[in-house]
Amino acid sequence: MSSQPAAPRVPKRVAAVILNSLKGGVVPRIGLPYITVGREVEIQALLTDLALISDGGASFRFLVGRYGAGKSFLLQTIRTHAMGEGFVVADADLSPERRLQGGQGQGLATYRELIRNLSTKTRPEGGALTLILDKWVANIQAEEEAAAAGRSTGTGLREQFANLEEMVHGFEFTRVLGMYRAACAQGDDEMKSRAVKWLRGEYRTKTEARAELGISTIIDDDSWYDCIKLFARFLTGAGYRGMLILIDELVNLYKIPNAITRQYNYEKILQMYNDTLQGKAQHLGIIMGGTPTSIEDRRRGVFSYEALRSRLTQGRFAREGMRDMLAPIIRLQPLTYEELLVLIEKLAQIHAGYFGYEGDLDEEDLADFLKIEFGRVGADTHLTPREVIRDFIELLDIMCQNPDVTLKDLLNGEGGSDGGCTFLSTSANGSATGDDAPFAEFTI
Repeated sequence: MSSQPAAPRVPKRVAAVILNSLKGGVVPRIGLPYITVGREVEIQALLTDLALISDGGASFRFLVGRYGAGKSFLLQTIRTHAMGEGFVVADADLSPERRLQGGQGQGLATYRELIRNLSTKTRPEGGALTLILDKWVANIQAEEEAAAAGRSTGTGLREQFANLEEMVHGFEFTRVLGMYRAACAQGDDEMKSRAVKWLRGEYRTKTEARAELGISTIIDDDSWYDCIKLFARFLTGAGYRGMLILIDELVNLYKIPNAITRQYNYEKILQMYNDTLQGKAQHLGIIMGGTPTSIEDRRRGVFSYEALRSRLTQGRFAREGMRDMLAPIIRLQPLTYEELLVLIEKLAQIHAGYFGYEGDLDEEDLADFLKIEFGRVGADTHLTPREVIRDFIELLDIMCQNPDVTLKDLLNGEGGSDGGCTFLSTSANGSATGDDAPFAEFTI
């Protein structure tokens, strides 16, 4: 690309994940630094939260934006950064089977998903629970050896357990940790597996847990959030700076048909919100992503729960261009024209590098593409980065498969030598519109 000749080379495996994910409308879990543009204000606000978490505090945020506006992308960006800074990150998407509270184990299902997705810098793909526990055991052993030599500077096991036992369900939690540590010393893999099974919330009955561990308490729908708080405090003893919880797709709470069930879920959000802001949780950050409707709808959304609405409603002094980024709700603004230009330029470089051809698109070509995208009716308010990216990657794929076709041919709706390639912008509902259907985006 002429304007950025020194772009970093993207490994082929990473490039494939980036292109395939973005074309499919989902956020890649790796390679985000290669395509991140804009969002400086939002990212800086969330980085402030990470500093607070590291110092022993807690934070709670809502990320609000329309479908395709970049909520999941920003969540993944913060996830990657937090892991690099020594935090443990757990993420989960809500669904009809995974909620914050439910009478059929839906809250516990969310907890299991979070623990299954525990990620660290050395295990970014998830499944880091045993790695964390082994690191904690090694730290305790090193501290005990240092104490025996008279040079201990860390927190001993007794003090760590005392801090945890003062919390709800802390006594059972520390007993299981003690069992895991003893099993490591004895080489008892079966006991280690049982301890991990308890921590993952996989015991279905108290009888089963009592028979295998001698503990009559299990993690269930009512207690899973208490265990998240225990984990957050425990992780500092394993050498981490804190825990970040990312929960996306809040719209699935909005879609719950039963009003009482919805209220119970919003009540759980209120509990999390109060705990983090009142100092009842330590080393814990929670970020939830949702659409404007799922948050602000007064009939079914988060704002239908009056205790939350009164806490989260924007104040009187915020206005366009002057947002309070320290407020609990961060509303994502659309990417600017310039930011989208930089983004598609990066994508063109990645595409050319992956498929091994010489990219010959210049800034004028990219600007022409964006003019067509933004030339659609309602694009200023309804066009999302997801649609622009999907259209652009499709454009690059067609050009790669038809070398005799130029960008101007496609943008003008003309084919190559066989006249077989036309570029049709996709509207928000996925239908194609072109010169032959000038009114396709209108309904009467």
